[in-house]
Amino acid sequence: MTETVKIELYANNLDETQVIATKLAQIVAAGTIILLEGNLGSGKTTFMQAFGRALGISTTITSPTFTLIDEYTEGRLPLYHIDLYRLEPPQVPSLHLEEYWRGEDFPLGVVAIEWASKLLTIPPKHLKINLSIPKQSPEKQSPKLEPSLHEDEEFLESLPEERLIQLIAQGSPYVEMLSQVRF
Repeated sequence: MTETVKIELYANNLDETQVIATKLAQIVAAGTIILLEGNLGSGKTTFMQAFGRALGISTTITSPTFTLIDEYTEGRLPLYHIDLYRLEPPQVPSLHLEEYWRGEDFPLGVVAIEWASKLLTIPPKHLKINLSIPKQSPEKQSPKLEPSLHEDEEFLESLPEERLIQLIAQGSPYVEMLSQVRF
């Protein structure tokens, strides 16, 4: 049976979310697989921006929603940032994502996959990061949950800055990695 450890962290603001991403980036090793989950506006790309900066990537990290895969090779480790949002699960195998974590055709680095729930096959050992907006108290007003296309920016700006971040280590290398970081 594969070892699993789950840690829940609460970030009061964007800075705290970025600190968590930075601390993780400082301890990851080549071959790390990160599966990111969260609704629209939950902070997946923002998390990866701080993560990338901590790896030493100076290029601006953006969501690869349309390009699907962005490769950053200038940091301490290569970062392969993948976004499956626009794909249906049967389309994902054609990307041959396993090539990124095998280390044969691409230098071994960190593979970060947004909308990882669309993978038909989940790597058995990985770090899953779930980002969500905590339930708000009744006195706070909730934003609309479904933005129309022309309201995307307004929708994202209306979201609170607090985040619940779940780190789920699957497999002993990832459990060991989480035991090294102090939040």
